[in-house]
Amino acid sequence: MTTLRETPPQRLRPLVPVRARAALTLAACSLMGLVAFGWPFFVTPGPALDTSHAADAPWLFALLLPLLAAVVVAELTSGGMDAKAVALLGVLAAVGAALRALGPGTAGIEPTFLVIVLGGRVFGRGFGFVLGAVTIFAGALVTGGVGPWLPFQMFAAGWVGFFAGALPQVRGRTEVWTVAVYGLVAGVAYGALMNLWFWPFAAYGPEVSYAPGDSLAANAHRYGVFYLTTSLGYDVPRGVFTMLLVLLLGPAVLAALRRAARRAAFDATPTFVPPPEQPWR
Repeated sequence: MTTLRETPPQRLRPLVPVRARAALTLAACSLMGLVAFGWPFFVTPGPALDTSHAADAPWLFALLLPLLAAVVVAELTSGGMDAKAVALLGVLAAVGAALRALGPGTAGIEPTFLVIVLGGRVFGRGFGFVLGAVTIFAGALVTGGVGPWLPFQMFAAGWVGFFAGALPQVRGRTEVWTVAVYGLVAGVAYGALMNLWFWPFAAYGPEVSYAPGDSLAANAHRYGVFYLTTSLGYDVPRGVFTMLLVLLLGPAVLAALRRAARRAAFDATPTFVPPPEQPWR
């Protein structure tokens, strides 16, 4: 008696690879995000600078959404993503938004990161970036967390999904532990990055506050002191929680996502075979 067993896929590449046009659009998104977060370290703000981001955040948001749509369109037109992948993107974003409603950043706890990290891990960098940004956007609508911080959260969460898709292609327990450690690092790094949307515009004292016009090294030192004394204790629980979720649920969720991808045949190349000729009667 012969027993048939399902053989694991041999290809370890992401299921939704990034094509050239999508890569250029992702680069434009990331460059815009880096400028939005990092400009205070390189440009001296003027005296009339709006300290609430009320003026520039709508512009960032207005630029980010078309770029996200451009990534999806570029993947669709180049064959990297199809309608089934877009549908799955919507489902995962909805799940992530629902999880965000269950724990909207309380004490740093972000169950949404489980969906973003594992989705990016399975489906690749471009999918992960769009998934992270769209999930945060949908979660903000669900929880009422819309504000000038939202485009910055979308950038940061998009990078969490992007770099999850760039992790080494390993399997088994090594993969679970790799993704879990990444979840720990990403949870802490997300908080460290998000502080930059408000830190340059608030006064906390000369030792930890941004000094306009000072050198990059001096301001980076002040921010490091600020982060260690105020935010690190808030961000570590996010990273630990994400790591524990990956260790507990990661194997099952990874298997489910890959099973759904195999059934949907994301990496199948359609071929059109002409019908056989019918004999004349």
